Parts: sequence; C-alpha cells; structure tokens
Amino acid sequence: MNALVSILTPTYNTEKFIKSTIESAQNQTYTNWEMILVDDASTDNTVAIIEKFVQKDSRIKLFKLPENRGNGFARNAALEKATGKYIAYLDADDLWFSEKLEKQIQFLKTNNLHFTFSFYDSVNEEGNDLNRRVESPNPLTYKQLFFCNYVGNLTAIYDVDYFGKIILETSQKRQDWRIWLTILKQIKVAMPVPESLAFYRIRKDSISSSKFKLIKHNFGVYREFHGYNFAFAVLLMLRFLFTQLVIKPRYIKNI
Repeated sequence: MNALVSILTPTYNTEKFIKSTIESAQNQTYTNWEMILVDDASTDNTVAIIEKFVQKDSRIKLFKLPENRGNGFARNAALEKATGKYIAYLDADDLWFSEKLEKQIQFLKTNNLHFTFSFYDSVNEEGNDLNRRVESPNPLTYKQLFFCNYVGNLTAIYDVDYFGKIILETSQKRQDWRIWLTILKQIKVAMPVPESLAFYRIRKDSISSSKFKLIKHNFGVYREFHGYNFAFAVLLMLRFLFTQLVIKPRYIKNI
C-alpha cells in the first residue's frame, strides 16, 4: 500500500481561495493522504467552507486555534497532528497539479531520496496564469540554498522516518527556508522533480509582494537562524541580494 502523505495547510481569512486549494488535493491521483488544516482564528467564512469538506471527506481534518497566533504557529500545530510518513506543504491559496503527489513519491522511491521539491508556475490573485515558471538548480546544493531559497514551499516533501518532524520556532519568519536549510545541512544536496507540479498564487498583500519585508526577514535568517553577527550578516545579505537579482532570474522562465 502507498505510504500516507500528510498535507499541512494553515489558514487565515482565505475564503476566496480555500475551496480551490482543497479541491486540488482531492484531485490527486495519489489518494492515500490526509489534509490537516489549522485555522488561525479566521474572521471570514474560511472555517465554514472547510467544514463542508470535512463532512464529506474523512481525509480532511480541521483544527481551530482560539486566537490568532501566526502562520508559523498554525503550521507547527498541523505538523504535530500529522501521522503520515511524508510531510507535504500546501498553503491555503496555492494549487497542485493532479499528479503532483504521485510523481514526487515515485521520484523519491526511484532515486532513493528522502526529500524533494519541484518547479512551479505562477498565477495572479484571480487565478489567471502568468505564464511564468520558477525552476531551480538541479541538483541543489546547501551553498546555493544558503544564498537563495530555491524551494517553493508548495512543492516540498520530506520523509518523517528519516528526518523526524522538523519543528522550528514560530516567532521566526521565513520558516520554510529554515526548514529546507535544516534538511540540506544534513543531506548536502537535493534533487528536484524537473517539471512544474504546482501553481503559486501571487497576492497583493503577501510578504513576498513586499521587497522591504523580504529583505528584513531574510536578514533575520542569517542573524537568528545561523547566528552570525550583524556585520557578517550584512555581508551575507549583499551576496543574497546579488543572487536574487542576478542569478535567480536565470531560473525564471516565460512559458
């Protein structure tokens, strides 16, 4: 029997998107999964929409936080509830291609891997395809990841039996990048599935839409996660910015 995949989905005021996101999980050709949604005290109709799915599909599980604690806390809470061999991430506004899980699990088995990710396409807030594909170095080394997060959160899968559950401090931003750094520090090199398997939704109010916030949070990775002093962290950020502005665009393709 195929191993269970735990899909972690924190939610907060995503009534516009959550239906499509859940349906993209339900449409998977790989069917042995559980979807753990942790709602971070939404004030819109997000919970009501999810509850309709819960009533019809036992694989979908909803947990509600009594107060807003932030995306990182909700994601960790979902991870604690997970029972699968594999952990996969699907944020509440993103979408998967129908063969996403099947192809990645097969890729892991065929190549004897414990972690993988894939390329992904971009859509705007209304779900319109932007005809832009985000790829990555193949293979991806720890050094490359150190200066740029090439791993799309919505594409990553890791083996809990090998790594354990990777739980990081919820107060820290760029939690996803910190998880991949933790993994690659151990395995040194990662191989992506060399095709697009998901749609990343670019939203106007997201952290990724604010360059200033991104710089601040990425700087925090070097200061807090790696523990470098201020001056050295500044030097690392200069290299990071060079990578973001000069090297990463080479991996963004018009399709």
